[in-house]
Amino acid sequence: MPKTIRKSKLQENSKNGNAQERSKRLNVQKTYKLFIGGKFPRTESGRYYTLKSADGELLGNICRASRKDFRESVLAARGAFKGWSSKSAFNRSQILYRLAEMLEGRQAQFVDELIIQGASSSMAQKEVIAAVDRLVYYAGWCDKYQQIFSAVNPVASSHFNFSVLEPTGVVVITAPEENSLIGLVTTAASAIAGGNTCIILASESKPLCAISFAEVINTSDVPGGVINILTGKLSELIGHFTTHMDVNSIVYCGNDASTIKKIKSDSTSNLKRPVFRKNINWLSAEAETPYFIADTQEIKTTWHPVGI
Repeated sequence: MPKTIRKSKLQENSKNGNAQERSKRLNVQKTYKLFIGGKFPRTESGRYYTLKSADGELLGNICRASRKDFRESVLAARGAFKGWSSKSAFNRSQILYRLAEMLEGRQAQFVDELIIQGASSSMAQKEVIAAVDRLVYYAGWCDKYQQIFSAVNPVASSHFNFSVLEPTGVVVITAPEENSLIGLVTTAASAIAGGNTCIILASESKPLCAISFAEVINTSDVPGGVINILTGKLSELIGHFTTHMDVNSIVYCGNDASTIKKIKSDSTSNLKRPVFRKNINWLSAEAETPYFIADTQEIKTTWHPVGI
C-alpha cells in the first residue's frame, strides 16, 4: 500500500476515534448563579429551574432568586450608592466605556448564547454589537445630561433659582423577555449613568446573557453592588420589589396590565418612582435617549439670594 494512502487512512481512523470519544463524553452542565455585591452566590433557597435550548437540549440550571436574595441585593446596592453617586460624571463615563471594551472582547460568547436561545446568527450578531454601542452611547451622556435637563429658573423675588438632577437611589429593573441582552444593557446603563445603583431581574426565558454579562461587570471597573443581577420568576418577586421600603424606583419592561397596576398601587407606600417601558424596539434609536437617564432622576431646586 502506498505511504500516502496508508497515512490518509490513519488520519481518517484517528478522526473517527476522536468523534466517538466526543460523542461518549457528557457535557458539564453549568449552574448559573446570582450576582450580588460583586460576588456570585447561589440562591439561599436552593431552588432552580432548568433551561433548554430551542431544540430541547438542556443548557443548565438557573437559580430562582428568593425574597432573601432580593433583600441582600438591595443592601448591596444601597451600600454602593454613596460611593457611586459621588463619583465625577467623567469617571462614571470612563467606567461605562471600559464595560463596553470588556463586552467587545467577548462578542463570540454572547453571540453563541443568543443563538442557542433561539436567535438567528445575523440577529445575534446585531444584538451584541448594539449592546456594545449602547454602552458607549450612555458613557458619552454621563457628563452631558445635566446640561440638557438642568435649568436656571426665572423667579419674581431677588433670588437665583437653580434646578439640577440627582440620582433617585436604588432602582429595580425587570429586563425585557425578548432582546434579553440589549434590553438589559440599555436599562442598566441608563440607570447607572445618572449615579443610581440597580438590581436587575433577568429575562426568565432567556437568562444566559444576563449572567455572562455579570461576569463582564465583575472583571471591569464597575464597583461591587452598583449592578446586581437576579434570575428567577417575576411572578414570585414582583410583590417584594414593589413593597420594599429601601427601593426608590422600579423600571418595568413589559406589557402585563396586572403587573403595571400592582406597581402603580404598591409604589405609593414609599413614593417609589414607577417607570414603564412598553413596546420599545431595543435595537433602534428609540432606546438611545438621555430621557432614559432622566427617568430615574429627582429634580433638586436651590434658592440663593442675589448679592450674597
